[in-house]
Amino acid sequence: MQDALLPTMKALISSVLLRHSDENVRFAVASCMSEITRITAPDAPYNDDQMKEIFQLTVASFKKLSHASGHCYTKAISILENVARVRSCLVMLDLELDELIIEMFQHFLKFIRSNHPQNVILAMETIMTLVIDESEEISEELLTLLLSSVKKQNQSISHIAQELGERVITNSATKLKPYLKEAVQSTGILLDEYAPIVASIFQDGTCTLER
Repeated sequence: MQDALLPTMKALISSVLLRHSDENVRFAVASCMSEITRITAPDAPYNDDQMKEIFQLTVASFKKLSHASGHCYTKAISILENVARVRSCLVMLDLELDELIIEMFQHFLKFIRSNHPQNVILAMETIMTLVIDESEEISEELLTLLLSSVKKQNQSISHIAQELGERVITNSATKLKPYLKEAVQSTGILLDEYAPIVASIFQDGTCTLER
């Protein structure tokens, strides 16, 4: 299979396609790359520098999830599910693509919709949880983003985005606990201004939490 894919793989990695001026062309390349990554998993199909460019296209493709219909939306779902299925988001950690990971989280929280099918929401949750659990350290920027997503009266966050934030924090409670305590204390915002899960993490000694 990989031998048969080789000509296509070589063609797709050209700078003419990766950096094409047309957004739709770059999106099509991201879709193809997603399938190649799925087929070659667990091995990355390209070298580190090339994978960095591919991940930039991948994260950019998640903007299409906001459309909730159409050909691009369907392709974006496929890319999202492939990233979750083969855990390629962990390669982003290996490549130290911290800013791109933050951007990916921002896209998920911004473009998630209540009418998204459950598999889309689950894929987002899976990717975010994997990244947090496998990170050596949790950055202040990521913590701020997570806390903002579960802050009550946050008009910029939809109800479904708040639910996603709560589920991710619940899943990764053990990893997040020491970071969240410091982050909340540094903001000076009262615990009751956040979703109950934040207070639960503070009060639970073992971090064995139930939704």
